[in-house]
Amino acid sequence: MEFHPDDLDHPAVIGLLEAHLRDMHAITPAESVHALDLSGLRAADVRFWSAWIDGQLVACGALRDLGRGQGELKSMRTASAHRNQGVGTAMLAHLLAHARAEGYEQLWLETGATAPFFPAHRLYARAGFETCGPFADYTDDPHSVFMTLRL
Repeated sequence: MEFHPDDLDHPAVIGLLEAHLRDMHAITPAESVHALDLSGLRAADVRFWSAWIDGQLVACGALRDLGRGQGELKSMRTASAHRNQGVGTAMLAHLLAHARAEGYEQLWLETGATAPFFPAHRLYARAGFETCGPFADYTDDPHSVFMTLRL
């Protein structure tokens, strides 16, 4: 698997991110969707990576710098055809390695609370993330699950 940083102009990446946003809006009330669009992923405090196997896009993910050694996982997505093959685990490991290399002390994430998000809950829990309350600018939301990991 190859990881490419800041590949937000590639048509395949744009397509995967657009599908991600469509899916989030299809299964979550609009006010509870916190996924970043392309402009959000291009923000100065966000680092984005895409993952490729044999020239095919398989996943993406991002780290947002929250300051003071804190970071947030954003836009974790595995392409549908590559789910349940360890791709999400590899993408998460890549992001965690970068967070550690950058000196982050703690990572946070927000994900959905309903059944379609249960595989993500399991992925994050296997990596050591624990459920917690809202962080940064988030508020309590029955459609959100918040998790954190001390690095």
